[in-house]
Amino acid sequence: MTPARALTLGLALTATAGFVDAVGFIALGGFYTSFMSGNTTQLGTGIVLGRGWALALPAGLLVLFFLGSFLGQLVSQSSRRWGPAATLGVVVIGIAISLAQYFAGIGPAQSMLALAAAAGAQNAVLQPIGAARLGTTFVTGTLFAAGQDLARATAGLAPPWRWLQHLLVWASLCTGALVGGLAYGFWQMTALLIPAIVYLVCLGWFAIKSRIDPGKRIS
Repeated sequence: MTPARALTLGLALTATAGFVDAVGFIALGGFYTSFMSGNTTQLGTGIVLGRGWALALPAGLLVLFFLGSFLGQLVSQSSRRWGPAATLGVVVIGIAISLAQYFAGIGPAQSMLALAAAAGAQNAVLQPIGAARLGTTFVTGTLFAAGQDLARATAGLAPPWRWLQHLLVWASLCTGALVGGLAYGFWQMTALLIPAIVYLVCLGWFAIKSRIDPGKRIS
């Protein structure tokens, strides 16, 4: 089972990712800043349908997510003590770039690319601990793990309620997406200030934790 404190932090980060992805999905008219399976499907079908320059958006999102994942992992593994805080810093910078471009009058197709990079980087913030995949920006594997763990628990091969932790991670992303969609209805892209604040609070927590216990990496 995943420890309660790690689970709580991971759920908060996952919910925040759902918030950001919902804002991006609405602003981009059906494309994702973190769900690359969906963008890949749209890219493939777009090629078949001959959509031409319309393919640039899903392709750009895929490339930026990949680059963000690379940068996030690079930063995360650079310091056992400060890796998580520094990686969250990359995420905050990505959101800040998107907001700055939005306020400068740049359209969603360009300003949202930085969000894809931020989403890629976020997946490197928390290292695996226990059974649940925490703080990630996608939950397809989490839902599979829930069903897998339920089958194992039925056979007595896993803790009886561990599968519920996986479902909590899924529920946190869903809840974050719900709140993000509602917030976009009120404030449009400005709603991204809310997850930016949450990420900054988490960054501060990581920084304080690193000072208190410098020899231990936060997972």
